[in-house]
Amino acid sequence: MTRIDSIARPVCTLAGAWALALFGLVCTLEPTVAQAQPATASLPATIPIFPLPDVTLFPHSTQPFHIFEPRYRAMVTDALAGDSIIGMVALRPGYEANYEGRPPVYDVGCAGIIVASERLPDGRYNIVVRALTKFRIDGEDPGRAYRLARVRAMPEPIEEVDRPLLARRRRQVEEAVRAVAPGARLPPREVSDEEVIDGLSLMLPIDPPERQGLLEADGPLERALELIRLLGRTTRAE
Repeated sequence: MTRIDSIARPVCTLAGAWALALFGLVCTLEPTVAQAQPATASLPATIPIFPLPDVTLFPHSTQPFHIFEPRYRAMVTDALAGDSIIGMVALRPGYEANYEGRPPVYDVGCAGIIVASERLPDGRYNIVVRALTKFRIDGEDPGRAYRLARVRAMPEPIEEVDRPLLARRRRQVEEAVRAVAPGARLPPREVSDEEVIDGLSLMLPIDPPERQGLLEADGPLERALELIRLLGRTTRAE
């Protein structure tokens, strides 16, 4: 998988633990006022964006980060002083040549809210970000060290009539995971179907363009089908 040490480092791995396993980490950080706010599909018209070489946030997921670049420290400081919302986006291939500038990013990302934070003595941050909604970038506003994007929310509602189909696709995804990794520990049944599908989309070791394709899928039903296809391809390759 792509290294991200030049931008941010995960505080811990999510593999085999899911968002619930972050509880121990969250408890070691300072909860922000955002922790009490409910998730919502609405977004401000402009949000700061955090570009990474690989998509690192999906709807219904939670992810920790260690923030050390000065421009992203400033981003987190400003976010915590406001609504605590930041947008995660993937850098397009070839970003390395212009990384210090504003290399191209994909149009679709996922916004999240900082639900816990710890500022270290040297100004670095440990943060935990909980996903809110996908978004599409309409443009960028210059003027700060970090990037600000004009965005439109892309919520992924699930109709009640579709929930039995979603449950079946979750089972198919889990069967596909077991075929690839027989010893894999899958989440308990009380974890929602959306969390399982989006969590696997976040954690599976797949190429960045494929992960971006999962993010851009039209909701968890289509994302599950794409996961099944990707996992099936891995099984056939073996």
